[in-house]
Amino acid sequence: MLSVAEGIISGKIEPPPVAKLIGFNLRSVKPGRAVLDLQAGPQHWNPLGGLHGGILCDLTDAAMGIAYASTLAEGETFATVELKINFLRPVKEGLLIAEGWVVSGGRTLGYVEAEVRDEDGRLVAKASSTCKTLRQA
Repeated sequence: MLSVAEGIISGKIEPPPVAKLIGFNLRSVKPGRAVLDLQAGPQHWNPLGGLHGGILCDLTDAAMGIAYASTLAEGETFATVELKINFLRPVKEGLLIAEGWVVSGGRTLGYVEAEVRDEDGRLVAKASSTCKTLRQA
């Protein structure tokens, strides 16, 4: 997966459809770490005029998932089995940066965290996830 992520960053591989739909971009990846960004705007607003929480969930899920996937061996994939997020600051518009990192990676389960910060470096959301490694039989 690390080589796929690197291909997305270089433009040799198309980003996944969800990235295009929501508008987030993979900016960097290394084993156990990933950074994405999103230019938040009116297309992401909830009925009250603020950034919809689901957008932050998608952004952190992608950051954590790419970070975790970057540690997997050939022939392995994974599934998210749990995701938790805390929304810490309201957002309407602006550049958001999400960074995900593997805290603990075992043979079967991994624990991953992510933070989203605004362009001024203020913490917007903090998330955590449990991932299950899947192997081909």
